[in-house]
Amino acid sequence: MREQSKNFLEKLIVTPSPSGNEVEVQKIWMDYVKDFAHKIETDVVGNVMASVNPDKPFKVMLAGHSDEIAFMVNHIDSDGYIYVSKAGGINPKLALGMRVRVLGKNGVLKGVVGVKAEHQGGASDKIKAKDIFIDCGAANKEEITKHVSIGDYVIYDVDYEYMLNDNFAGRALDNRTGAFIVAEVLRRVADKDPNVAVYAVSTVNEETNMGGAYFAASHIKPTMGIACDVTFGTDYPGIDSRESGNVELGKGPVLSKGAPINDKINTLLEKAAEDNEISIQYELTPRATGTDADKIRLTGTGVPVALVSLPLRYMHSPSEVVNIKDIENEIELLVQTILSMSGNENLKPLE
Repeated sequence: MREQSKNFLEKLIVTPSPSGNEVEVQKIWMDYVKDFAHKIETDVVGNVMASVNPDKPFKVMLAGHSDEIAFMVNHIDSDGYIYVSKAGGINPKLALGMRVRVLGKNGVLKGVVGVKAEHQGGASDKIKAKDIFIDCGAANKEEITKHVSIGDYVIYDVDYEYMLNDNFAGRALDNRTGAFIVAEVLRRVADKDPNVAVYAVSTVNEETNMGGAYFAASHIKPTMGIACDVTFGTDYPGIDSRESGNVELGKGPVLSKGAPINDKINTLLEKAAEDNEISIQYELTPRATGTDADKIRLTGTGVPVALVSLPLRYMHSPSEVVNIKDIENEIELLVQTILSMSGNENLKPLE
């Protein structure tokens, strides 16, 4: 991975972007793509839509969501302890004892998620978000409310680490990696004059309501859409592959199969993978994908969609793990698929 791209990915990860407050990370994404995008647009919900050849009639929309799971402050007690609700699928059990950043009105305030010591009975086995409290060191409510308000977001105080064998750990790799990938695809096709319009979209709100993808697709009116998200790696202890399938880090991007997916788009992706010797894997999404693809598909009179996912271990934990080579191979797969298109593809299943 080239140094500028690596720095861009790292900058995305360290920038807080809780679902509903993605502005700062969107500014970084927009600043990166401005050097090669032919056109950049934003909308009222906070999406950033960058395009190459936007006047071409056949429009390919690539969507990677920029938001991350988080907690939100919903109560402050008289002793200055903060209580929270969930913003997205964050797991309260994993928060115990973690250091956190409260995104307060005067800037970031550091805190710790309190946990009862084992000597005093330990934590409950059935802990919920309402049971969590955050200690920022304040003496009382009067002191903490100078820094924190109801509705402020709370994220884990972790960033990223490089690991063995091109593996990479970080906060919110679901789905900073997707936002990174769609930007990199746009960069690599920008000077190749593809036969199609290419829209790379850093969407908002996927972790809470998926509204960003819906509004972006409603605006763009794509001929086809590809969501770039993450999927569950199954190559670690305790996973039953008979139930969860086989998805391994380092074995390439994952194509989805099921009712929401357009088979003709998958065929384009598979041919590009074969022609360019890119390993791919598969997952099943029989009813819905649980990603931006579902909302893109339901815009206008219907949009044919595919889902290309990055294998990821420990989803929605403080430290998710992906593989750098998988990221690079997903980018190359999408670039080669786009460059192989004539702009006359018929994606209707019966034609």
